[in-house]
Amino acid sequence: MATETTGTTPTVPPQRGSSTTSSTTNSPPAALKAGSLGLVAVLFMAVANAAPITAITANVPIAIAYGNGLQAPAGFAVATVILTLFAIGFVSMARHITTAGAFYGFITHGLGTIWGTASGALATMAYVVFEASLVGIFSYFASDALDQWFGVGVNWLVLAAACVLIVGVLGYFDISLAAVVMGFFLVCEVVLLTALAVSVVVRGPADGWQLGSLDPIGAFTGLPEGGGFDITSGDPPALLAAGSGAIGLFFAFWSWVGFETTAVYGEESKNPRRMVPRATLLAVVGLGVFYVLVSWLVIAGNGAQQAITLSATDPTSMFTGLAAANLGGEWVADVYLFLIVAGSFACAQAFHNAASRYLFAMGRDLPALRGSLGAVHAKHGSPHIASLVQTAITALFVIGFYVLTTHGSDVSQGAYYYLYSLLALMGTMAILIVQAICSFAVIVYFHVKKAHPGGLWTTGIIPALGGIGMLYVVYLLFSNISFAGGPASVSPFFTAIPYIVGACFVLPALGALWLRSVRPETYAALGRTVLEESVERS
Repeated sequence: MATETTGTTPTVPPQRGSSTTSSTTNSPPAALKAGSLGLVAVLFMAVANAAPITAITANVPIAIAYGNGLQAPAGFAVATVILTLFAIGFVSMARHITTAGAFYGFITHGLGTIWGTASGALATMAYVVFEASLVGIFSYFASDALDQWFGVGVNWLVLAAACVLIVGVLGYFDISLAAVVMGFFLVCEVVLLTALAVSVVVRGPADGWQLGSLDPIGAFTGLPEGGGFDITSGDPPALLAAGSGAIGLFFAFWSWVGFETTAVYGEESKNPRRMVPRATLLAVVGLGVFYVLVSWLVIAGNGAQQAITLSATDPTSMFTGLAAANLGGEWVADVYLFLIVAGSFACAQAFHNAASRYLFAMGRDLPALRGSLGAVHAKHGSPHIASLVQTAITALFVIGFYVLTTHGSDVSQGAYYYLYSLLALMGTMAILIVQAICSFAVIVYFHVKKAHPGGLWTTGIIPALGGIGMLYVVYLLFSNISFAGGPASVSPFFTAIPYIVGACFVLPALGALWLRSVRPETYAALGRTVLEESVERS
């Protein structure tokens, strides 16, 4: 049994024999149900957060029409490299620190309690709002599907309520139940997208293989005005304004958000210090290769000019039309549409689980909240109260955007442009900042504090490059924030987003400073609850 150093000696035995903390209170922190998840389950949970079919269908057309054009696949390749650099440092921490708080614990051990508490709160906010965001896009896709299939118009608030309720129920019970549901939908998504890509290889491209789409230099160039085609032809591409390479790159990075939640499930996995690093790297590299190949082959299958035209005018049909043509008819397009709905639901479920565990991890470090937010269900071993709190917060967001948004009852306005877009933007801003901070926490942990032996490349140079890369992505976000906000960028909530993100970082930091002066024992426990066990568990 390998014990993580926390700076003080624990004075109470860890609950259920699975965690240790520096707190000296008589109420030990709770631990989640150990051994619930294997490598495949952890990997499925993380990849479900990224929602491949939703990311591909939503982000590739935006990257093509408004970003780096036919070089969108190269943008995914560049993102794969930078995120892999970040992940190498991230998993180096995961091999020594296992906690449901992930970023919260990692940054605390690296940069100290103030930085760790602030970053943990910012990450928590991100995952909390991501669920509500995905409920919005689920409602949008589900409403569209019901209209296409049955000609039925269902108020999107009803669809959102159903999603929130089912996600909340699954989150309350044993994590393995949610893992099975998400795993099933994820496999279906990957199978369909793979079949679509393979069909292009078998049937051949529409007008050449577009090998230039894979040139990494092209990832930084924008789509030429008119799509790069003859603007005298009068075709729709002639109406396109010049794109921005930065926008294409940003939406490529956006497609990975959630992969880092592998570390969140460390306490519940069978062998966290092997499984979490493996699952993280598999998720990053696997998603990267998948995104590059699928986006490239979809462009080739549609043809260069058609891909640009559809991206700007009818983005979903870029995929559903190709699927229907190559895989057997309109019923395949219906299956694709169903899996977009199912994928957005699975993504909402995954973010619910991640948010619940962050709320739980921060709650159990505060003695006043250990019996509520930091409690574990006696039978299911789940953070059931944190899950219920997360469900309530999501419901408030949904109702708030429905009621307070102008024409909020319209699914495009309330569910898509506002609930989905604005909360996704706010959460992405927060999580990118935390990822950058975490990269530098790795360097301090291994090479300044020398908490564990670490190679110069894997825990020094590579995390530094990853951190710089993540800061570049944050720059991309801020430089293109109005575009990312879309039609909702005129709203007061959009204007407030940077201030909300800043407050979610600064206020917890001030709270930690206050605890240091008036509750030093509680302060010493913040971000220090880690799993001791490193052996295989069943």
